[in-house]
This record gives sequence, C-alpha cells and structure tokens, in this order.
Amino acid sequence: MINDAAFSDPARERRIFAGRLLISVFLVLVTGLVVMARYVDLQITRHKDFATHSDNNRVHVRPTPPSRGLIYDHNGELLADNRPIYILTIVRERSDNLDQLLAAIGRLIDISENDIKRFKKRLKRRKPYEQTPLKYDLTERERGILAVNGYLLDGAEVSARLMRFYPNGELFGHVIGYVGRINERESQTIDSVKYSGTDSIGKTGLEKFYEPQLLGEVGSEHVETNARGRVMRVLDNIDPQPGNNLTLYLDSHLQRVAHKAFKNERGALVAIDVKTGGILAMVSAPGYDPNLFTSGISQRNYDSLLNSPDRPLFDRAIRGQYPPGSTIKPLFGLIGLHSNTITMDYAIDDPGFFVMEGIERPWRDHNSKRGGHGKGVDLAEAIIESCDVFFYKMSIKTGIDLLSNYSEKFGLGQTTGIDLPGERPGIMPSKQWKKGARGQSWFNGDTINTSIGQGFMLATPLQLAVMSARIASRGKMVTPKLVKSINGETLESNKITEPLAINSEHWDYVHKAMKDVVHSTRGTAKGISKGLSYKIAGKTGTAQVISIKAEEEYDSSRIDKSQWDHALFVAFAPAEDPQIAIGLIVENGEHGSSAAAPIARLVIDVYMNSNTASHQTAVAEVIN
Repeated sequence: MINDAAFSDPARERRIFAGRLLISVFLVLVTGLVVMARYVDLQITRHKDFATHSDNNRVHVRPTPPSRGLIYDHNGELLADNRPIYILTIVRERSDNLDQLLAAIGRLIDISENDIKRFKKRLKRRKPYEQTPLKYDLTERERGILAVNGYLLDGAEVSARLMRFYPNGELFGHVIGYVGRINERESQTIDSVKYSGTDSIGKTGLEKFYEPQLLGEVGSEHVETNARGRVMRVLDNIDPQPGNNLTLYLDSHLQRVAHKAFKNERGALVAIDVKTGGILAMVSAPGYDPNLFTSGISQRNYDSLLNSPDRPLFDRAIRGQYPPGSTIKPLFGLIGLHSNTITMDYAIDDPGFFVMEGIERPWRDHNSKRGGHGKGVDLAEAIIESCDVFFYKMSIKTGIDLLSNYSEKFGLGQTTGIDLPGERPGIMPSKQWKKGARGQSWFNGDTINTSIGQGFMLATPLQLAVMSARIASRGKMVTPKLVKSINGETLESNKITEPLAINSEHWDYVHKAMKDVVHSTRGTAKGISKGLSYKIAGKTGTAQVISIKAEEEYDSSRIDKSQWDHALFVAFAPAEDPQIAIGLIVENGEHGSSAAAPIARLVIDVYMNSNTASHQTAVAEVIN
C-alpha cells in the first residue's frame, strides 16, 4: 500500500498556483491595457479621422451650376433662354464595372457610339466623384425606364439641368452665337472652380464675347447619400449666383424683315444707329440654327453645314471681306474736296474709258453706256450716275496715301471695335501696305483700281455701315456696339470723338449728291424712291468677282451665277437728320440698284414706321 502523503507537497502546489495566477493576471492586465489603448486610439485619438471618413462615405459636396444670363433685344424680346432638361450622369467611383454599366444602360435606352465617345472624353477631365454626363435631353419614357431600373444601375443618376435655348433659331445665329461643350483645349485654360458643375461655354458671337458676364458664380450643396450613392437629403447649400442679363440695341422685328428680304440669296446687312452706334440689325444669310450645338451636334448635321456651298456657318457681316465697289465713291470724293485736290467746280470729260500715259490698256467706265457720261462731269454727277472715269482721274490727283489715311478715319482697313469676336479688318491699301504684304512697289494703276473700290481693297458689310454712319453724322466716329445694358444698367455712353474738321459745304455737297442717287431721275438707285415720305441718301455698288478683258463685255448669261458681280448698297435716312445707316451686300446679285438697294429700302421703311397703305404698296412693288 502506497502512502499518498509521501507524494503530496502543499507548499509546492501553492507556489505553482500563485505563479500561474500571477501570469494569468499579468496577461489579463496586458490584454486589457492593449484593448484599452486601442479603444483610446480609435475613439479619442483618431476619432476625427474616422468620423471624417464615415461622413465622406455618406456626405458629399457637389457644385451647383448657376443659370446662364439671358439675352434680350431692346424691346424685351427673349433671344437666348435657359430651358430645363433631364440628363443621365455617371459617378465613376460608384460603379464597380463601368463597361458593364454602360452596356446595361444601352440595353434600356438608346445610347449612341458618339454619346459613349464624348462621355469617355469627359471622364478624363472630371474631378473625383464628379457627375459626368452621358446623355442629354432625356425623354419622359427614357426617364421612366431609368427610374424603374435604377437599383441595377449603381453610379448612374438622372438629374435636371438648364440648357441654352434660342427661340428664334437661325435668325440671330451669328450675332448671339451659341454655347457648346467645353473641349480639351478649353479645359486647360478656364478656371476649373468657376466651371465646376458646368460643362458648357460660349463658343461664338455674344455668347463668347460676354462669357464672363453671362456665366454666373457656382454654388454648392452638401448631400447625404446611401450605400448606392443615391442622394437621400440635402444637408446644406450655398445658392449659385445667376449670370448677368444682356439687353441689346438689336430690334427683332427689323432683323426678321432684313433676314426675310434676302430670300434665298447669300449676303449680309448691318443697320446702325447713327447717333449711338448701336447695331439695330445684323444679318448674315444664310444662317444656321444654334440650337443644334447646345447639346453636341451630330457629325451628320455638322458635315452638312460645313460642306454646304452656301457656307451658313460663315459670318459674312463681320468676317466677309469684299471689294466695296462704287459704294466708296462719296467718301473718296469727300477726301478729294477736303484735301483740295479737286473742287466742287472740278469737272472732266468722260468718253467711257480712261487711258493713262505710257499704258496701252484702257480703264473702262463700267457704269456708262458706249460713249461715256459726256462732257463736264463734276463730282456730284459722278456720284449720282456712278461715273468711274471721274474717280480714275481724281484718284491720280489725290494719291493713294491720302485716300488711305482718311479712309481709316471712316472705319475702313481696320477692325471697328464691335463687341463680337472674330471681326476681320478688311484692306485699305497704301504704298506701305503693298510693300509689306506683297513686297512690291505701288503703281498708279493700283490707285485707279482702288478708286472704284476694286483691286486690293476689301471691306466687311459692318465697315460699310460704319462708313455710312460716319458720313451721315458728318465725321463723328461712334464705335458700333451690340449690348446696350447689363442687368438693366446702361453701359457707359459710346465715346464720340470730335468730328473731323471738314468744311460744312463739302458735307452738304456730298450729302446732296447721295440723296440724288435715290431721288434724282438720273440716280442709280432711283427705283427705290417710289412712295417715300422721307429722303434716303445712298450709293449703289457693283464689285467684280472675275476679271474681264478690256475689249470684252460683261455678260452674266455666259457664266455661272457664282461668278456674277456682287451687288452692294450703303445708305442713311432721313437724309436731313440721319438716324439709321446701312451697309449691305448681296453675293452675286449683279447690280446694287436692283438687288441690294430694295432690301435697304424695306429695312429703312420698317425703321421709320412707314405703315401707311401707300408705303406698304410701294415696298411690296420694290421687293417683288
């Protein structure tokens, strides 16, 4: 029998138990301290960081784009509006597989390849968590389909936006211009903060020139989202500031009349307020509908506009540079009088051609019958009947540099300063100009060609209107402007320089001659004088498109219409107290008297409110 007492050692067992207990307590304490330290780190030390990350998962700051400023004509008619549309956007970070999401959307609604290409381009320029548009102007049916299937489309969202809308379509296409999607080049130069939430920018016309005023200031909103990224509620917001509204000098009624008067012809017309410089009408025909560009024009529509032989995208009013033809004769005559190279009594004999000593080739008088205008042709008769030979001889006496220097004061050969982008300066040639541009010396033959608005000389319809206005105002150089006020505040009055120091008798002489162009039985524009209750002062012009040999006669029946002469006309009215001035061209219209002058008569009649039955009948006869 074994004695258990021999194997029992209570003291040893107490030591072992105490050691184990001590180790256990130590481990518990250490573990507790670690847990407590971690708790302190998570709940106290790093509490703000985790709270911020948590909020970032459910609270987002989104930019709210401002509404673009509106544009009105001077009577308050809306020319550029904002209309609500629905767009489909995608937040890239909310989608696990973008290609699958796009494919799923494509099975539900119509998404074109161009839509996807543009979307992927926008993705490259966006900020994290920014909504990227995929499709604009969703139909009610498309919105319904996307709403029903929304739970399958993580990252996709339908939201309302304001899109630019032009109620008058092509009527103001070139003047107002249009807004379009910000491209890659523009995205590198614009202020990304100002344009956050906005993907459109002014591309042409007033929309581009006044972009800073029209844009407005972006706002923001704090929104709470669910796990799918759907907005649950708005926590806070800062309202955006809408863009400034523009009021123009333009008269919509006058613009419609001018646009319609061109019918199917190509050309341009500019009507200007003589006293203020405000542009009353500016037409480039044919035009285009700017609404095609606001949400991204299709390649088919763009190619159609770009490849059209009528060039509807080309703004002829400020970019079309044409030989002004005989429309510059009153100005050149005025310069001749002012410089004393001719007098009001100066007269020439016109046999129908001009031969300069040493040159065999004669310069013909394109505006006279065989035998010319006869003997004793003075400046007034040369303007009224458009005698070329008179100006051939006068220009040689005056010299090209004198003609060029004074012509610039009337707006030729330089930009006018109108508030539109892309204006071209035309050409008012001189000896220095030819040396610099052509590397050649100037010849008297160049002066002769310039004297009738041909040769190197080019002018835009806007410049012709400005020239006409400055002649009408007796040398007051008012800068043409389209915008009259911004947010109801009238812009600083147009600075008017001191009138040119030209003898009042010379002004009277030229004004009377221009009035007789319309109201004299010998005037080249006498056809538009019927039924007028006021006086129009004007000058017709014809500009050659192709050269014709000296021994040949111009015969439009033998050539294509695209090679016919251009028809031009400048005018102001009423002649005694000018209020409106006009410059216009009808491309390949042949004769200013029959193609261009009737359009000016109609526009001036509307401006002068000639609404009596007799006037309406006369206008109908002239136009038809």
